[in-house]
Amino acid sequence: MATVLVLVNMVGTGIFLLPVSMASVGSISILGWGVACVGAAAIGLMFAMLGATKPEAGGPYAYAREALGPYLGFQTNYIYWSANLVGNIAVATTVTGYFTELFPVFSGTFRETICTIAIIWLATAINVAGPRWVGLFTGWGTVLAMVPLLIVGTLGWFWFQPEIFLAGWNPHGVSEWHAVSESAAFALWAFMGVESAAVASGVIENPKRNVPLATMIGLVIAAVLYVVTCTVLMGIIPIEQLAKSNAPFAVAASQIAGPIGGIVIALCAVFKAGSSLIGWTLTISQSANAAAKDGLFPSIFAQADARGIPVKNLLVSGVLMTGIVLVTISSSLSQQFTQIIDMAIILTLLPYMYSGVAFLKISNVAGCARWHHYLVVSIVAVVSVYCLWVVAGSEASLTRSALILLLASVPLYPLITKMKTGES
Repeated sequence: MATVLVLVNMVGTGIFLLPVSMASVGSISILGWGVACVGAAAIGLMFAMLGATKPEAGGPYAYAREALGPYLGFQTNYIYWSANLVGNIAVATTVTGYFTELFPVFSGTFRETICTIAIIWLATAINVAGPRWVGLFTGWGTVLAMVPLLIVGTLGWFWFQPEIFLAGWNPHGVSEWHAVSESAAFALWAFMGVESAAVASGVIENPKRNVPLATMIGLVIAAVLYVVTCTVLMGIIPIEQLAKSNAPFAVAASQIAGPIGGIVIALCAVFKAGSSLIGWTLTISQSANAAAKDGLFPSIFAQADARGIPVKNLLVSGVLMTGIVLVTISSSLSQQFTQIIDMAIILTLLPYMYSGVAFLKISNVAGCARWHHYLVVSIVAVVSVYCLWVVAGSEASLTRSALILLLASVPLYPLITKMKTGES
């Protein structure tokens, strides 16, 4: 079950539009997957060993708070929450992309924007209705998600054309270093969620055995699914067409199984993406709720109704996500998706690096053997290099925006803790 948790969180909606972002680089992005798999393996192993050594519910936030103090704990939660808030917009954009493939009447910048906002508020409403509804939608969404992956990932190879794949190798003629760096940055989106078992280690039976196994098995399965499906799509759909597609799996399925196949795949993707948005809306509300109870986030995020549901928390998140949609409006859904996931990826890097520092500190306190210490240092070094490489491969404007958001945490911390002190 822990392996399923990791797999479900990693193989989310990114798989349905990520091939579009990779196509903007070219089929040379297959090399970026290689780099990303090494970096993700190090991140996964780090969280696996953290969960086995010191099971701590809360993941990056809990590790940073305990090892580095309340301020960096606050900053980690603030960034992790912000990254997932931004990431939810990418999820909603995926739903819109496949929805407009089914119903072209909703195409167009204005109508797509309204559709995305409506999807966000529908997910919020389902969360307000209660966890039973959340569980119902996410459970069925997980089952349906495997349909397009299995069809395209297996049958798609019969329609794979090497000449199409090679023709789109490096369409923009950029250096191999730049292409690999950019695609490795995009690929990190696929591996976000690798920390899931470590986050839930407090409720996993025998975490010293099951957390590392679940993390690494889930990582391997997810990596195979992503690499295989992205590669086969680049050999079915010409790279220029794939880079502009709002629903690549539906397009490929139409070639494999005809128009009916495209419709079925689009329906599965809509339901999976929608259910994933519902689940991640719950996740970010719980993250903010936990930090607010510790006095490290605004108290409104800790308030709940008689059913124990943080309604105000959910409504505030809905308003913020609506604002992000409006700020990132683009004439192309695929372009908006790429811009949003780039920001979410950059924001996620800081919690990963803070977790690395916590990993070093916890290992030192635990009095591990010398070989174990060298292993920890090596893992943290790979994680750090990969995170810095992702930053180097990202657009300067988005990196600047992420830095501004990070620096905003400095004046927010004393303000929030003062408010908490005043309340108590």
